[in-house]
Amino acid sequence: MRHPPWWRVTVLGLAAGVIMLCAAAAKGEDVPAANPSAEKQSPGLLLANVWNPSIDPSGWWMSEKYDGLRGYWDGRKLWSRKGKPIHAPDYFLAELPQDVALDGELWIGRGKFEETISIVLSETPDDRWKRVHFMVFDAPQAEGTFEKRMQFLQGTLSRENRFAKVVVQERCLGMEQLLAERDRVVGLGGEGLMLRQPESRYEARRSPTLLKVKPYDDAEATVVGYEAGRGKFAGELGSLHVRTADGKAFSIGTGFTDVQRKSPPPVGTVITYRFRGLTAKGLPRFPSYLRVRRD
Repeated sequence: MRHPPWWRVTVLGLAAGVIMLCAAAAKGEDVPAANPSAEKQSPGLLLANVWNPSIDPSGWWMSEKYDGLRGYWDGRKLWSRKGKPIHAPDYFLAELPQDVALDGELWIGRGKFEETISIVLSETPDDRWKRVHFMVFDAPQAEGTFEKRMQFLQGTLSRENRFAKVVVQERCLGMEQLLAERDRVVGLGGEGLMLRQPESRYEARRSPTLLKVKPYDDAEATVVGYEAGRGKFAGELGSLHVRTADGKAFSIGTGFTDVQRKSPPPVGTVITYRFRGLTAKGLPRFPSYLRVRRD
């Protein structure tokens, strides 16, 4: 007798567990922590909005968008965007200045996101870290405009560093150059570009002074259920039912590998999906699964 996939068997159990936790919280009962290990509050970082073609990029600072893991160096320890400790080896940390906050991306190369995550999120660092670069693009605690903060970084991080590098910034000459450079980077396997407004300050929030420029949009949503596949996908995943942080619910049925259709992400997992604009109802147009959000 053929048994149904694990995700069809366990979805009711997972949902029941969520309901029990919510009920306990509503009664004021203690809910066990997911991970009592040492973590800090999420650092207040400058987050990007999506560039709109109505915004003239002329004069803005332009750089490559590195597809890795956001890293925050507080001057003593290295943390993820969500406040999880990153266990980098001593030889890597030796290039980071004491008592100076740095904001950047831990990255090993274009098109190598999953490999980067495997290295960076390991609790036992190994020699694979010799391939990782900390691409530093800001100094959160330095005073002044973006230009002054970049001068500070260039005077703080040595050009001879093997691992910690200051991200190269270029003045954008206009829309034509922006789109050409975006397409060039994407053609090489990169994600796209970042734009920074000149004379802008560092803000611990999502800000219109920092924009991402990509040929597609992406966002996060939480898996809330499954729909079984039909035809060639019979007995496998057909689509994921997901919900965004602001409560929008929809399904994602494309972008999965054969392995992912046999073993999709569990209910409660935060995933990243791609889409191309929004419908009149504010739902993503042509959503496609990209990956599990590791951080």
